[in-house]
Amino acid sequence: MCSACLTPVYPMEKMAADKFIFHKKCFCCKHCKQRLSLRNYASLYGEFYCVFHYQQLFRKKGNYDEGFGYQQHKNRWLLSKTNGTDGI
Repeated sequence: MCSACLTPVYPMEKMAADKFIFHKKCFCCKHCKQRLSLRNYASLYGEFYCVFHYQQLFRKKGNYDEGFGYQQHKNRWLLSKTNGTDGI
């Protein structure tokens, strides 16, 4: 089953990356929709990017969380400390 379009994947069109299975045409950059290969992709939080946009989004904020639209990890850690939980 393709992780992107949720349809069956035949062996000749199967591509596996980071434990996800895709059709070759469905394996594309989240940012620019460019078709990816096993040589030119980067993944973060189960989302796939071309190397160019992966680096560009990192440079935008200087970290992997904010540049990709997530809350910074240190903020989540501080929030758990103020709520009295230890984050475990």
